[in-house]
Amino acid sequence: MFLWRKTKLQAVSVHHCRLCSLFRGAIEVTGTQSQASLQHGLAGKTLSNARNISVLSKLRTSIRFDVWSIDRTEAFSTISGSILLQARDPAKLNEEIQIAVDEHRCDEAWRLFEQHMQMDGFPRKSVVNNVLVCFAESLDSNWLQKGYSLVEQAFEESKQNLLEKEPLVYLSLALAKSGMVVPASTILRKLVETEEYPHVSAWSAVLAHMSLAGSGSYLSAELILEIGYLFQNNRVDPRKKSNAPLLAMKPNTQALNIALAGCLLFGTTRKAEQLLDMIPKIGVKADANLLVIMAHIYERNGRREELRKLQRHIDEACNLKDSQFWQFYNCLLMCHLKFGDLEFASKMVLEMLRRGKVAKNSLGSAILGFDTADDDDRLKLRKVTEIGSEVKEHDTPKTQVFSIHSMITYEDFSRDRKFLKLEAETKDVLGALLAKLHVQVELITSERGVLQPTEEIYVKLAKAFLDSGKMKELAEFLLKAEHEDSPVSSDNSMLVNVINACISLGMLDQAHDLLDEMRMAGVRTGTSVYSSLLKAYCKTNRTREVSSLLRDAQKAGIQIDSSCYEALIQSQVIQNDTHGALNVFKEMKEAKIPRGGNQQFEKLLKGCEGNAEAGLMSKLLREIREGQSLDAGVHDWNNVIHFFTKKGLMQDAEKALTRMRSLGHSPNAQTFHSMVTGYAAIGSKYTEVTELWGEMKSIAAATSLMRFDQELLDSVLYTFVRGGFFSRANEVVGMMEKDNMFVDKYKYRVLFLKYHKTAYKGKAPKVQSESQLRKREAGLTFKKWLGLS
Repeated sequence: MFLWRKTKLQAVSVHHCRLCSLFRGAIEVTGTQSQASLQHGLAGKTLSNARNISVLSKLRTSIRFDVWSIDRTEAFSTISGSILLQARDPAKLNEEIQIAVDEHRCDEAWRLFEQHMQMDGFPRKSVVNNVLVCFAESLDSNWLQKGYSLVEQAFEESKQNLLEKEPLVYLSLALAKSGMVVPASTILRKLVETEEYPHVSAWSAVLAHMSLAGSGSYLSAELILEIGYLFQNNRVDPRKKSNAPLLAMKPNTQALNIALAGCLLFGTTRKAEQLLDMIPKIGVKADANLLVIMAHIYERNGRREELRKLQRHIDEACNLKDSQFWQFYNCLLMCHLKFGDLEFASKMVLEMLRRGKVAKNSLGSAILGFDTADDDDRLKLRKVTEIGSEVKEHDTPKTQVFSIHSMITYEDFSRDRKFLKLEAETKDVLGALLAKLHVQVELITSERGVLQPTEEIYVKLAKAFLDSGKMKELAEFLLKAEHEDSPVSSDNSMLVNVINACISLGMLDQAHDLLDEMRMAGVRTGTSVYSSLLKAYCKTNRTREVSSLLRDAQKAGIQIDSSCYEALIQSQVIQNDTHGALNVFKEMKEAKIPRGGNQQFEKLLKGCEGNAEAGLMSKLLREIREGQSLDAGVHDWNNVIHFFTKKGLMQDAEKALTRMRSLGHSPNAQTFHSMVTGYAAIGSKYTEVTELWGEMKSIAAATSLMRFDQELLDSVLYTFVRGGFFSRANEVVGMMEKDNMFVDKYKYRVLFLKYHKTAYKGKAPKVQSESQLRKREAGLTFKKWLGLS
């Protein structure tokens, strides 16, 4: 029956096509033809026009009858549409599409293309690729999406042989420039899958524009990991000529710099560290930019030992710019602060000031290099300019101008076989990313080529000393710093600013300790510090401390002002000590102190609370109020666990995690990320990851120190999908989508098809337990999310 219907349908279609041709011919004739002549296609006798129209109407009616005699009720509209299209010559339609493309009429080209698809499927290979190029050159999101859907359809119908490599790379570049990072990366992945390997300079340009967005930077790192895997451990023999296209795709230094800089800017530094681990495996040489980017990554992830190893390369590098050099030492300082190594951090600052003072008095200008390889932590002076030469101010990287709203023409793109224009554009984007990284440097600056500490480093060091209760060390550091730096008035010194900040935050004991250290060091200060601390004691009714501070003020020869006496009197009255209040009043009268004395501290505090210019005190107030106190022990244990997981020593990593918990250090996202990726590397440890997942959720519910981020959840999701734990995988996906985190569906689609391709196909078994039913439902839900159902 089916064969008969198919045969009849074909016959009716041919019959209808012939009659349509006759119908057009009948309208064009000026005379009339007989019914017999019309039916046999012969020229002969003529009939009236009315009779011709009547005959043709009958013929059309008979065709409709034949079509509707088929059981499928919707067949008529489909057949009639295809019949009208088949009346046109496919070759002619190809020419019309090409003309529309040449004239950049995308809407007309797409209309004709759709007609050809309905009539005869895909047009000629050259036409298909020219349509893609036309859409790419427009940089219009609507046409780019249509171009990408065309590529998708070609792959779905296994007609990817119609697509050429160059137009696909060109379309991918246009998609990346328009912010459509997922389609752009998918095209590159499809090219690699079909062994149409794009040149590294071409796909690096795509990655450069992708890395300007958060999801794009993550995808860029994933792409380099996937491409780099093909070249690990000398898998590709460079001696074979057949491997030349593949070797031309190998990631280079510029591609890595792009991906790493994007990861840094958008906070995915653990993914960036995975790229760093891959570099020696594929044999990529580091340039100056890569060395500085590595320093930023190690600092963010708390890898102090790696920074110390990197320092040797920084000191030996001869092509480092001034800005790159101080970025490295900014990272080193930040890392020492994370680990609570205040002694070394303060030594670095003091030596910078000391050497800077010497350099300012010398004829040449120099920058500092710190040689920590020696036991005594000596610093060495690096001469970078000759006497009389000038160093450009800050040597700040300039952001090159590049446009995301214009495309290189396809003609220039196809002629540039070495991709020099794309390489230059990639370099411009990299310069823009590095300039953004440069802005984030806040602890060290450069004055005429000399490294100098900023106020931020004093703020962070002061907070760290205060948190650790090291008042004596803080006072010594600030006094030495003032001695090396330009002298200022005693009431505006760094130490006085720190004391005032402590008073305003209610840290009165710390302020008093610092004031004692200042007095014992023989440094004289003004009245305002004693006055503000005395009034703060009076407000909190701390009588004993008030008496002690008054004695210290008398020893230092400080005469307190009338506002302090008024605060003392008020404090005595509140405590119902009328006799004491009268004694204070008499003392004030005898000292002949005028009323309305010094209000300097109140003015200073009011200025800090408002929007006044940010000075040292205001910055310190903000840092203490808003900054988090870091647990240096967590960083130490994270490094230990990371070392074991990289070596595949998971039992040792588990022991270290247990020890970390027993010492009272709470694991954070970095701890769990190292453990999960370690288990994923050795495989078959899905139960252990499940237990860790439960611990993560309980810690996150109990404290704010544990925060789920994209990198951690992505590593957990990968392990659950690999092991077939789809119920928990759906839980992780829901969590990521709730927080608007990017999920690389393509990666998980490939992973699912690799390990679970035959799972959950066909009808469900008639007999299955409740747990089996839930497992199947979870698998089908995940499969549907991937778009595979």
